[in-house]
Amino acid sequence: MQGVPTPAPLPTGTLQRPAQSESLHGERRVPMRYLNTVYVRNHRARVQHRRGSLLVSSPEGSQRVPLEAVDALVVLGGAQITTQALDACVRRGVRVAALQMSGAIRFVVNGPTSGNVHLRTAQFEAVMDDAHSLDVARAVVAAKLQNSSRVVGRWSRDEKDPAVAEQLADRADQIKERIARLADAETGDHVRGVEGDAARIYFRAVARAVASSELEFSGRTRRPPRDPVNALLGFCYGMLVTECIGAAESVGLDYQMGFFHRPRAGRPSLALDLAEEFRALTDRFVVSLVRRRQIGAGDFDHTPGGGVYLSSDGRTRLLEAWEAHKETEIRHQLLGRPVERWALPSVQATLLARHLRGDLPAYPPFVLP
Repeated sequence: MQGVPTPAPLPTGTLQRPAQSESLHGERRVPMRYLNTVYVRNHRARVQHRRGSLLVSSPEGSQRVPLEAVDALVVLGGAQITTQALDACVRRGVRVAALQMSGAIRFVVNGPTSGNVHLRTAQFEAVMDDAHSLDVARAVVAAKLQNSSRVVGRWSRDEKDPAVAEQLADRADQIKERIARLADAETGDHVRGVEGDAARIYFRAVARAVASSELEFSGRTRRPPRDPVNALLGFCYGMLVTECIGAAESVGLDYQMGFFHRPRAGRPSLALDLAEEFRALTDRFVVSLVRRRQIGAGDFDHTPGGGVYLSSDGRTRLLEAWEAHKETEIRHQLLGRPVERWALPSVQATLLARHLRGDLPAYPPFVLP
């Protein structure tokens, strides 16, 4: 079990209506505080409720965590949670997410919806308005492609092999060229087509970036992941989407009503939209782990069906690195100051809520500096 910091809800009233981006500057205007996400990573663990605390028991021992100190509970693999513990979490407002061994979300349990009815009405109207939905989808994808291009460009500059560096630089330019095509996209399907085309180029760049490592990666695969790098990517994407679900809920948005990812039963569409802006950051984290050999071939299990998953030790290594990654500071261009990585989903959810309320004329997505 492991606890890492996550953001509490950002009070929407603390951000005043900006005349320009500079009016959002100043740390005092975006107050944040740390709460804990508790990860239960042993697949034989059992989570129970005992006198106001979560009791996590496994062959490694037991640990008690006061519920009042927990913001979210993430249960990995085959770990179990009792109905009494679920009930206690819901009553306390603790979000519970169950992830598969690959990191894919199995289910999320939240308490009663606390979102402002007027904000959710505005969200539903925007999602159902083709023009408005298209504008938000374009913004999200443009930011994703710009971030992807910058990350690939960084890999190119860090690459010691001149031939590989040139290939990566070319991939970065190709991705950047796709951004201009978004302006001509007249439908959501057109936007998704541009994104899909850029994604194919991007993952060829990922393959080149990790080609000299001991971990195999021949292209994006999932359900199941077919190689170690895909296992890392899938697991981290699941963690990222879980964060984005919490960020959307924390500001009163419906995480199932998305713009780029259209609403579909059981799909956290808005959380997936928010996650798109941070995928390149997540990929950069994974490639860095692989290049620095912080994760090796011995950190994975291979199934008879060809699936590749992180081992128990591999998950421990990854979660420790993920915690450090979430604490890194990244300059937010709209806020004009560094923001710790863990807070970025909540910042973007707040900005989206402000746009939907009419405080911002357009949604400003997150773009890497």
